[in-house]
Amino acid sequence: MKKYLLSIFIAILPILIFSQETDLQKDELSTSQKIDATFKNYTGWFVDGIFAEIPFGEISEEISLDLTKEDPVKYIKTVENDTVHITGIRLPSNRIATLITIESGNDLTIRDENSLVIPISDMSSNPSVTLMAQAPYASIPWVLIVLIGGALFFTIYFKFINVTGFTTAFAVVRGKYEDIEKHGVDTLYGDQTENEGENIIETIRDDSADGEVSHFQALTAALSATVGLGNIAGVAVALSIGGPGATFWMIVAGLLAMASKFAECTLGVKYRDVGEDGTVYGGPMYYLTKGLKTKGMGGFGKVLAFLFAIFVIGGSFGGGNMFQANQAAAQFVKLFELEGSNAGLYFGLVMAGLVAVVIIGGIKRIAKVTEKVVPFMAGIYVLASLIILGANWHLIDDAFVLIYQGAFSGLGIAGGLIGVMIQGIRRGAFSNEAGVGSAAIAHSAVRTKYPASEGIVALLEPFIDTVVICTMTALVIVITNFDGQFMQYGVEITEGVEITAQAFDTVIPHFSIILTIAVILFAFSTMISWSYYGMQGWVYLFGKGKITDLVYKVLFLFFVVVGASISLGAVINFSDAMIFAMVVPNIIGVVLLSPVIKKELKKYYKAIETKREAIDDGATDFTDKH
Repeated sequence: MKKYLLSIFIAILPILIFSQETDLQKDELSTSQKIDATFKNYTGWFVDGIFAEIPFGEISEEISLDLTKEDPVKYIKTVENDTVHITGIRLPSNRIATLITIESGNDLTIRDENSLVIPISDMSSNPSVTLMAQAPYASIPWVLIVLIGGALFFTIYFKFINVTGFTTAFAVVRGKYEDIEKHGVDTLYGDQTENEGENIIETIRDDSADGEVSHFQALTAALSATVGLGNIAGVAVALSIGGPGATFWMIVAGLLAMASKFAECTLGVKYRDVGEDGTVYGGPMYYLTKGLKTKGMGGFGKVLAFLFAIFVIGGSFGGGNMFQANQAAAQFVKLFELEGSNAGLYFGLVMAGLVAVVIIGGIKRIAKVTEKVVPFMAGIYVLASLIILGANWHLIDDAFVLIYQGAFSGLGIAGGLIGVMIQGIRRGAFSNEAGVGSAAIAHSAVRTKYPASEGIVALLEPFIDTVVICTMTALVIVITNFDGQFMQYGVEITEGVEITAQAFDTVIPHFSIILTIAVILFAFSTMISWSYYGMQGWVYLFGKGKITDLVYKVLFLFFVVVGASISLGAVINFSDAMIFAMVVPNIIGVVLLSPVIKKELKKYYKAIETKREAIDDGATDFTDKH
């Protein structure tokens, strides 16, 4: 009863927060603007903490500022946003002054050592000043260090499984080893002299592995939560901030992420729970508790699982929900030129109603929907991308040159090389979610006796999602924007999917209509899959039951409306923060359980080899006989 009451209180809390009158809401603002202001007010501290940067070294520099040609207030704000600490200002007379107030109305306020104000107007004869600043040589968000460090560890520890397991993954998806995954290799291809008189075909009919969905269904269910607006809007955001070079680092992040995805999804199957009705409950919450308990770290595992459960719920509300609703609403509103600041709010209400219809059915319905929707919508998007790239095939090599140059030089983008690298890795990780642990929840529902089989299938996700589809989107944007006709690199986040739509429209007129449909489908499939992810975290915290399920689903639908109502900047910062927060407990646990994963991989490879040898010796292949 206590858990029921607590879950209901948590569901009501956001509604109370958004409904209360704050100083931000006293002005004449629309409902959407009030929601946006309140959301930023209550989530900013969490975003700042997750993406706090660790500085590496420090450099001192002097930045000349010509007061006649640039807006000094805007310029100094830009310098501050790039984490440069202004230590003083050298005036034309070579006096040293300190910056007390950045902005006073529209004026730059400078005071000298005696705190006397020096008006800019007094410097009209020589309006050039020098900012004396200190800046970190490199500054990287700590959470990205954890993510990329984990991916490098898994890549090396599992002997480059992202390369060696690539072809095997396709064979598993095609069902080549489905017989041994369902019944075990010893049952089908072991020493049959020990089982004389038994009818092996009868065994095939009666026996089955735990799980609810096939390898292909688990892959598409997980892809529906990764292949989506992260590939369309997310890539546009990366290029908008980091320039073309961010694409290179997205690809690097995707290749390394394959090893992370393999590791976490293997554990998801290994330590899943199966209910009496056959329903599967899996994911980091389970392998962190059960797996670490086997290593004598049960208490530590429970703490990590508790943190992950909280963050996965937040991630389902943020990146898996609000970001999707926000960008679907943005494209819909722009396409139909809807006026009024509450247009997104109304779109969110309709979207919430559609999502509500599907999420009642659970993972089986999600799998049935996504295995049809995902290939269709991905096919349309990829086909359109190929048409654009085909029409501009002579520019592809120039685009790659620009991407490569930007990856290592920054091409003048704010933040330079490190800034470009961070944007590429951040958006790549957001898109494929490897290391986050979310996909392990969907993959844990697969039918197999060998956990590593699903881990191998899962490593295809980052490749398809980031290396292929994200790169195609980036090439389309770079090629169609060579002359800078619809976007400038290195600017503040204001648009995402709208940029991609403009890029497509330059070659395929009115394709934005089709893209809008695809965006809504991407958003819809991502939301229903992430609702399942969040539900698993909710169930872990509050238990299984109709009341707790309903409470979570109502809360999830509430955030659909919130996401469609507020600005992209607020949504993407919160979404990133929640999803990357999941990385910390997940990566720690998976690294500690790496020996278990390696053991499962050897076990599955041995089973495959046993089957091959048996068939070579004349045994029957049972793959298609059940």
